[in-house]
Amino acid sequence: MSKGSGPRGPKRGGKRRTPQRERGGTPMRGGNSHGAERPRGGGRKGLGGDHIEGRHAVRELLLAGTRPVREVLLQTGLDPSPILEDIIDLCDETRTTIREVGRQKFDSETKTESSQGVLAKAAPLPATSIEDLLSPPDGRVPFLLALDGVTDPGNVGALLRTAECAGVTGVLFPRHRAAHITPTVAKTAQGAIEHLPMGIVAGLPAALQQFAAAGIWTVGLDGTADQNLFHLNLAGEPTCLVMGSEGKGLSRLVRERVDVVAALPLVGMLGSLNVSAAGAVAMYEVSRHR
Repeated sequence: MSKGSGPRGPKRGGKRRTPQRERGGTPMRGGNSHGAERPRGGGRKGLGGDHIEGRHAVRELLLAGTRPVREVLLQTGLDPSPILEDIIDLCDETRTTIREVGRQKFDSETKTESSQGVLAKAAPLPATSIEDLLSPPDGRVPFLLALDGVTDPGNVGALLRTAECAGVTGVLFPRHRAAHITPTVAKTAQGAIEHLPMGIVAGLPAALQQFAAAGIWTVGLDGTADQNLFHLNLAGEPTCLVMGSEGKGLSRLVRERVDVVAALPLVGMLGSLNVSAAGAVAMYEVSRHR
């Protein structure tokens, strides 16, 4: 992120098998029914997440079992590995169709630069309502992450992966001017999307007002802030961290609506951190207080 916008702100057991070669891309087992990422139609209507690439992301999709998986595709000629055997076993257990296809056919299906020879097609992720985000079902104190115009899929995926590991209870996306769960986001998140409640709102400023009414303390992260995030008392408070965009940081209305704008202390010569790196530090700072 550029200076002034970079947030500094407050086993599986069981038998193992390797994929078997099958000609013509026909299903190996019955059941339920390169280059830069290419856009997918209708992605703005919901979260997305119906196309998953990468071995860890696909395995986590199958392990979670929270949404239907239509099929899993494997590229022919993959070297045997424990994670591929896990995926095959999970497809058997869940009666998910798995197909092995040639490289040309497989490449025509991929959307990311490195699919690792595995992709899955699943039902889109369900969006969680604000009301449910404000009341985590497990009774935890809300710890939310809101993304204000973060558009780079790699950054969004990295933020989601850290959020799941740091104990974030929910993530909020604006409907426009933000990356949702594209294939690159899903791959970078490494399965975190299967466990994080995520919601979409028409406008983030209005959602922040709703958070305030519910007693959620909102903290915007921005490199121009005078307040040091490490000096905030975050212990036990229902909190929402708001990350600004890669170029402009927090939008004007969001900046006006958050309770406090804070920065991460920088002691080196560079003037900012990448949004995903800054978000990781900030999320773990909140987690540390808990």
